[in-house]
Amino acid sequence: MSNLLDRIPEITDRPIPGSGRLLMVASAVLLIVAIFLPLWQIHLEAPQYPEGLDLYIHSYTLDAGSSGQDLDEINTLNHYIGMAPIEEEDFPEMTFIPFFLGGFALLSLRSAFFGTVKSAVDTLVLFVYFGAFSMWRFYHQLYTYAHNLDPTAPMDIDPFTPVLIGWKQIANFTQYSFPREGSALLLGAALCFGTAIWMGVRATADAKEKATA
Repeated sequence: MSNLLDRIPEITDRPIPGSGRLLMVASAVLLIVAIFLPLWQIHLEAPQYPEGLDLYIHSYTLDAGSSGQDLDEINTLNHYIGMAPIEEEDFPEMTFIPFFLGGFALLSLRSAFFGTVKSAVDTLVLFVYFGAFSMWRFYHQLYTYAHNLDPTAPMDIDPFTPVLIGWKQIANFTQYSFPREGSALLLGAALCFGTAIWMGVRATADAKEKATA
């Protein structure tokens, strides 16, 4: 264990080959494009809504199906069960998430410029933390909406937790929740960085093996 800890500075100082640097540049492009694509989708189905109701979560705004009318329908249904209306003002993080993603794109280019395992690891760790916090925040908001129900609402329904990924039956509605293209690009950006780090570690190890052969 102590030997591994002693080797960490040597490992993190290793250079990343050119192909790995290109992956980090590709990661920056994916991050920028993800800003403009939906990150998540919530889809509701019920007998009275055969085509379903759709809510799309972007990094900077909420969007809904039927030119925005689906959100009005969802909020009307929420009123009957005592749930607060879903409003963009309740998501203050949408004012800064695009700037964070742009910042991570700049960090990606910085890592590609310096081209060391250390710079890439630093960026990847920060990005993973940002992603984990964002997922927790999203789940917390879903939980808060569905647990703070008005007891005087026309319909009496027990507090519930909307599903984050997958599907769930809620009264006569089936809720589906799943990531969209933006989230896929963010995952792709993380994979690009992870691959670049592995290439940097592996390339130096292979070079040392050839030198001692």
